[in-house]
Amino acid sequence: MSRSTRRKAAEIRHLMETEGDAMYHNTRVLNEGRYEGIEAFDEYEDLRAEARSIKEAAIADLPNLIEQVRESVEANGGNVYLAEDAADANAYIEEVCEGRDAESVVKSKSMTTEEIELNGHLESLGIDVYETDLGEFVIQLADEAPSHIVAPGFHKSREEIATLLNETYDLEDPLETSQEMTWFVRDVLGEHIRDADVGVTGANFVLAESGTVTLVTNEGNARKTAVTPDTHVAVAGVEKLIPSTEELSPFVELIARAATGQSIAQYVTMLSPPTDSPTLDFDAPDEPIEGGSEDREFHLVLLDNGRTAMREDDELRETLYCIRCGACSNSCANFQHVGGHGFGGETYSGGIGTGWEAGVHGLDSAAEFNDLCTGCSRCVNACPVKIDIPWINTVVRERVKRGTDPDTFDHLVDGLTPDQEEPGFDLRNRFFGNFETAAKAGSALAPLSNWVANSGPVRGAMDRWLGIDRRRDLPEFRRETLRKWFEDREGPTRTRAGTGVDREVVLYPDVYTNHVQVERGKAAVRVLEALGVDVRIPDVGESGRAPLSQGMVSTAERSARDAYAALSGHLYAGRDVVVVEPSDLAMFRREYEKFLSDGSYERLAANSYEVMEYVYGLLENGADADALAAGDGERLAYHSHCQQRTLGLETYTEAVLEGLDYDVTTSDAECCGMAGSFGYKSEYYELSASVGESLLAEFDTQGRWVVASGTSCLEQLEGLLDRPTAHPIQVVDPVRTGP
Repeated sequence: MSRSTRRKAAEIRHLMETEGDAMYHNTRVLNEGRYEGIEAFDEYEDLRAEARSIKEAAIADLPNLIEQVRESVEANGGNVYLAEDAADANAYIEEVCEGRDAESVVKSKSMTTEEIELNGHLESLGIDVYETDLGEFVIQLADEAPSHIVAPGFHKSREEIATLLNETYDLEDPLETSQEMTWFVRDVLGEHIRDADVGVTGANFVLAESGTVTLVTNEGNARKTAVTPDTHVAVAGVEKLIPSTEELSPFVELIARAATGQSIAQYVTMLSPPTDSPTLDFDAPDEPIEGGSEDREFHLVLLDNGRTAMREDDELRETLYCIRCGACSNSCANFQHVGGHGFGGETYSGGIGTGWEAGVHGLDSAAEFNDLCTGCSRCVNACPVKIDIPWINTVVRERVKRGTDPDTFDHLVDGLTPDQEEPGFDLRNRFFGNFETAAKAGSALAPLSNWVANSGPVRGAMDRWLGIDRRRDLPEFRRETLRKWFEDREGPTRTRAGTGVDREVVLYPDVYTNHVQVERGKAAVRVLEALGVDVRIPDVGESGRAPLSQGMVSTAERSARDAYAALSGHLYAGRDVVVVEPSDLAMFRREYEKFLSDGSYERLAANSYEVMEYVYGLLENGADADALAAGDGERLAYHSHCQQRTLGLETYTEAVLEGLDYDVTTSDAECCGMAGSFGYKSEYYELSASVGESLLAEFDTQGRWVVASGTSCLEQLEGLLDRPTAHPIQVVDPVRTGP
């Protein structure tokens, strides 16, 4: 293990030990609230589509919206400043504070001011800065950075916060309960707000037509910060602009549901400053309130800081659609265990954080945590504006990994690997991205290849040069591949169920099913044939999933085109494509949209099926369930693959198993933690195992046969449980021998 790998592993281990419990509990609470809130809201998907459309149009029309909001704010009596970068924004705000002889500034929570490091800049000028959001206030006292885009203090437990407050303020009567702490902080912040010379807020949305700043909060501090001091400065990225009040509605409906599961946030404040309310003199509370808007100042600071370049970048543009709800973080198993201090860069964290960091701080910042996104896709359905977050992470990964100079070993790789990558692409990523090559060699030389791979010197070399952790069992290649077994069978072996079901399918031989987990492929063939289906296994290469997961986009695109070329004849002949491994099906149904023509993509996506989904359809259309292995109450513990759930397919497996009289319990965890190559990498092994252990902690496996739909899930669960696992198709195999 290299020094940098050891350092990364130690950092992750420390975060899991010190912040992991609090992050896991708090993010899980929000994630469960989101599921419940969305399930009860019938209009959710329609509003997602509408919000996406609004953001697409707004970003496309951004120059005009900037000019429109400038006119609107100035007509209201305010000022607009378009800041080129962080230094420019800070210089302008410094000028505003100097003009008001400001000694103290209060702030509401704003990730954009975190991005420009406004607090540090003002404090360097001798200005006192006080955060008024409860979570921000706590981490300001602790001198820490936010660990979550919505809930900055999520990494701290109630006990830790109590200790921090008691020690900071040296209280005679120590604070203990959440209510006591909240009341105390409310009083402290109330004084700071009353004494402040300038109030700084962010903005969730800025309405160009009216110059209205919209603040969505659960504490109410933002509106106090905006209207109590005489001067209000709102700092917002230019992407926060939308045309008018008419476009605001879907976002108000979506943002709280996506963030916490609330139907609406506690406070939705719409200000078109300068406000008409008079300024307040807290030193003379009994005096009549006099004066008006002429005593107030408003400054809208619109920040570019790389956003214009992101808008012109076809791959990063989607990042600008983000409404900062944190749903992608809450739905991510890795984030749940390490939080934003590990899964984050200079400012932004979580799945969408990679796009933000790459755009506003550069690739070096994004590279610090980009690999923590495993592409599991659980964030895809969580995002209220339908951002393809895994794709953004993949593109950034490609840019990071190809940005290195060719090293000593590149000449050993070039010519031996069939990828499309340029010299200098990360060696470990190239190895995992070319796993099909290793699998073919492994099967051809098995069982010798398995013995050699597990020998001490080879494991040591893998650890040192490829960062493959010694604690992880390696896949065992099979000498007889699935395709070889299928070709060598003597005569037709299918048995028609006599129900009129008569279909032809091609069973897609993904790399693992063909070379490693061959038994699940055999079971798939037997099950389909028992239900009256004519099965073929084509000579087709890997889907592109492996290279895509490593950021090898060009190689993935070539694999996609080659795979479609091998399958297209079957599609035109009316044959369905049945897939055992969900991650490959996700390629066909999702990622191929980026690699194939519209017609080719739609044809394959519409005619490809997960194997248990297909079995369900056959049974629903008259196939004889008696042809399959009945459960008779046999107890199963079933974990569905993360990408299978993103596609909404896990219910088919559950329905088939329950329909065959199996007693099934299921998991609710977002991911098993293995995630393909991720669980093999030394710096992430402990995190991967921790995610898997959390799955087992909430998953009743006692006395049950553990089954899972994905390759990675099976590897992880079998390793943690130290007992055999199986794919669901093996459970219903007419000639099964397990468990």
